[in-house]
Amino acid sequence: MAAEQPGETLIEKIKEKIHGGDSSSSSSSDSDDEKSKASEVAEAVKSKIFRLFGREKPVHRILGGGKPADVFLWKNKKASGIVLGGATAIWVLFELMEYHLLTLVCHCLILSLAILFLWSNATTFINKSPPHIPEVIIPEDLSVNIALSLRYEIDRGFAVLREIATGRDVKKFLAVIAGLWVLSVIGNCCNFLTLFYIAFVTLHTVPFLYDKYEDQVDSFAEKATVEFKKHYAVIHAKYLSKIPRGLLKDKKFQ
Repeated sequence: MAAEQPGETLIEKIKEKIHGGDSSSSSSSDSDDEKSKASEVAEAVKSKIFRLFGREKPVHRILGGGKPADVFLWKNKKASGIVLGGATAIWVLFELMEYHLLTLVCHCLILSLAILFLWSNATTFINKSPPHIPEVIIPEDLSVNIALSLRYEIDRGFAVLREIATGRDVKKFLAVIAGLWVLSVIGNCCNFLTLFYIAFVTLHTVPFLYDKYEDQVDSFAEKATVEFKKHYAVIHAKYLSKIPRGLLKDKKFQ
């Protein structure tokens, strides 16, 4: 058996190290490529996930962003607790204790005016400066912007009602009728203040829970949407398709 030459073994070791480094570098590049492809696939899958009401933005941006969204989503727990506690105190004061708004406003004004009046007259006896009462003036631009925004929302509401009344979208018509019926049932069970408080508490709980469990909620909503579309297709084929449409749509193309 021939003896192994040291020069050949050294060259073979160098070659093995070079090939090993190449394989490790190629494997690292392959792993980087695989990670990038996996991230692209994950983004593509995430973009195709069913989202409730077809939303494409995060819940925070849908709520307007900024401090109001932080309050509704409990990003600032102290501010959210204060706002919800204040609303609860108002509801207890007016609903459970049966305190009236006009009475509360009058009592607050009486107390404030009495304190300021006594303070202003007492400063002449105790040699102190009278209280500084700021002058309150509502800016004209603010009033005009609020009026324009309210007018725009009212006009848009009337436009939606007119579009529904023309009979062009049966699905939207049924959704609005169902919503108004549910609202009427709720209004029959409680007054406006209680309804407003329920809506306020809902805004402080439902978006927070949905933002926390959005994947589970969206999965359930997707299944519910598929079932609803199946039942709606059956109802539309049997009944809704046989309802005669108005002449407005024909007149539009004349």
